[in-house]
Amino acid sequence: MKLDKEKLESLTGNLIKWTKESIESTGGKKAIIGISGGKDSSVVAALCVKAFGKENVIGVLMPDGVQSDISYSREFCSLLGIKSIEINIKDITNSIHYSLNKIDSKIIPEISNQAKVNIPPRVRMTLLYAVSQSIDDSRVINTSNISEDWVGYATIYGDTAGAISPLGMLTSDEVIQVGEYLGLPDKFLSKVPSDGLTGKTDEDNFGFSYEVLNKYIREGVIEDPAIKEKIDRMHRISRFKFLPIPMFPADLPIKADDIAGVYTSHSER
Repeated sequence: MKLDKEKLESLTGNLIKWTKESIESTGGKKAIIGISGGKDSSVVAALCVKAFGKENVIGVLMPDGVQSDISYSREFCSLLGIKSIEINIKDITNSIHYSLNKIDSKIIPEISNQAKVNIPPRVRMTLLYAVSQSIDDSRVINTSNISEDWVGYATIYGDTAGAISPLGMLTSDEVIQVGEYLGLPDKFLSKVPSDGLTGKTDEDNFGFSYEVLNKYIREGVIEDPAIKEKIDRMHRISRFKFLPIPMFPADLPIKADDIAGVYTSHSER
């Protein structure tokens, strides 16, 4: 959706305010962000610099072996003037692959390609939380947008995690517009989105364009019935990734104060 100048100004201001208030409400004062060099992590980092100051934003770069575009991440951290940590995860992912290959082949004849593809995102999130828990008052900030999340293009316990998700209700094109409003260089906003794992672009993996997806999300309009059916199915079967873990309603009393109502909603009061 193309946002007019007034709407974009209001949206960006509210994003900064919401990000600051949401983290401070948990006792947080600093942001930990995985920096890929693409639009989503770039915009989130820029928003956090506005919210907390550049001295309170830490970028974490996590290439898996040789990453041809890691220079984007390094350059972006330098541009914002934020501190950064670089951790190559290749030894970790290799170790996990080695361990998986030791599983009894009678139980699992072969580790699926999807399982292998999802290892790096889960390793990266583990490291982000290790960094965050080693820096007082810091929180991991999610960098996903609604376009990816709508079709489940996210790894559960990987890039679905984080204390808050500033871009979780913005489409990919709206993220770019916010980035432009914040004055970010085009090279960080126009970089072709890819999974960074299989060598394919997001749209290669989808089988349809972000433009088609975003129009459907915002306007409910889609011309190709087959693509609509595909998007609807991808959306439907991936909802479990974004819902709280279901808890059995034991029908037993909870008398302690449950501030968020998480447990009392599943039990007698």
